[in-house]
Amino acid sequence: MEPSLADPSSRIQQVLQGVRAIVFPVDGVLNGPRMTFDSKGGEIISISNRDASALKEAIRQGILVAVVSDRDAGCFRPVLESLGITALYLNASSLLGAYEIFRKECSLQDEECAYIGDDIADVPVLEKAGFPVTPIDGADYLRNRVGYISAYEGGKGCIREIVEMVLQQQGKWLFAESS
Repeated sequence: MEPSLADPSSRIQQVLQGVRAIVFPVDGVLNGPRMTFDSKGGEIISISNRDASALKEAIRQGILVAVVSDRDAGCFRPVLESLGITALYLNASSLLGAYEIFRKECSLQDEECAYIGDDIADVPVLEKAGFPVTPIDGADYLRNRVGYISAYEGGKGCIREIVEMVLQQQGKWLFAESS
């Protein structure tokens, strides 16, 4: 999605209709901008319950979900797998490389992928994905490189917002208020 072509209504709605996959990194998007460690150096993880329930619903509704990381981040594996996410590309040499492997394994076109990224390492993927998104607390220089800026911070509902947008536009979000 070309940011210059993004308008707040028809262009985004059109792109959301075609989204078949949502991809995001662990750091900055799933867990927010912080990494927390215990006294022995082990990572302590936390994710938003709202993001988690939305991811389960996305998978239930047939949306593919992939998580990428350029570090091991293996401590996230049990939580992500419990949500039904099996496309985990952890300790990847590059986020773009992990994204490309996922896309090819699932026979997806770039236009069918939403990617949520918040920092420098995400730029190459944001430039390829059909629906590039950054959380509201993403790096400032991403604002002109994405098609949508979430109203929520990474780790605090950004993923939920994008899942809802995709599923609502596709008529699959069963929890919308009736008019």
